[in-house]
Amino acid sequence: MDVVVVGGGPAGRALARACAARGLGTTLVDPNPARPWRATYAAWVDELPADAPVAVSTSKARAVTTTEHVIPRGYAVLDNERLRRLPDEVRVISGRVVGHTEMSATLADGRVLTGRVVDATGAAGGRAAQTAVGVVVPAELAAPFVGADEALIMDWRKPPAATTSDPTFLYAIPVSADEVLLEETSLARRPGLPLRELRLRLHARLAVHGIPVPDDEERVRIPLDGRARDGAFGAAAGWIHPATGYSVAASLRRAPVVAEMIANGSPVARSAAERAVRRLRLRGLAALLALRPDQVPEFFNEFFHLSGSFQRDYLGGHDDLRGTARAMLRLFGSAGWPMRARLVFPVHSAKVLETPG
Repeated sequence: MDVVVVGGGPAGRALARACAARGLGTTLVDPNPARPWRATYAAWVDELPADAPVAVSTSKARAVTTTEHVIPRGYAVLDNERLRRLPDEVRVISGRVVGHTEMSATLADGRVLTGRVVDATGAAGGRAAQTAVGVVVPAELAAPFVGADEALIMDWRKPPAATTSDPTFLYAIPVSADEVLLEETSLARRPGLPLRELRLRLHARLAVHGIPVPDDEERVRIPLDGRARDGAFGAAAGWIHPATGYSVAASLRRAPVVAEMIANGSPVARSAAERAVRRLRLRGLAALLALRPDQVPEFFNEFFHLSGSFQRDYLGGHDDLRGTARAMLRLFGSAGWPMRARLVFPVHSAKVLETPG
């Protein structure tokens, strides 16, 4: 094989498809490649490539911080079945990789696969995490939370029940023409907020509106400050945005670029700009973790008052150093002095920068 992709999640499959389209002999290895995906993957429409498998999209989004913000930007939920799909040219192997070099991967059963090895096994390590618990309900029942043709990105209004002071928000997005995902989310915490606390808060929100709790639930845990690895792709390469938990859009955009690098024999390595952007974003994560619970909605109120271009600069490209820096500076300049102090001196309180990468 020309390339061996280790990991069969959205990033690994995107890269495998791109490599096969480039004419490379491609193998994808995963411990359980047929396992269904229960996670919901979503992104801003303008961050997705034109051929992204979108299941449903909205023309606008909304955020509730200390005030309400309407965001004139499309938001999309991806179609998991199409996201999973691989062309016949990709050889899929069920197995666990126990060791690899740049040009070979050894499986637990002793088999050795040769080819350019790319790690797409996801984020590893780290102490800060985003956690969430969600349920899918009929769209008419979700009407108290989210309107037609919109995504509720975050609603920081306090839930009716909580046993800790940790801030959480409601995330409400359409996942089909007649269903909506309602998810109680802890954006960032070290360690991640326990799921039982999120479940308590979500059920309390539903109870206020008489919405029955479905039997199935979606459970989320996204490491935000895990170690980024060279020779990797997707979350394993540090592409998770520590302020949002997003990485799939970046993987879909970058898959053809990395496939071209592999075809040309170039190393799959992070650029200096990628490393610098990641350091800035981890600094932002440290600042977020250092905020008092009551300051978190205020922080996002300032963020959503930024122009759309500044918002896109910070939430977008993982290698846009100039855009990331200017967005962070503009946000700092718009914040009040008490919050500025937290933003400038976050490490004493949060200490998330101890993780290398």
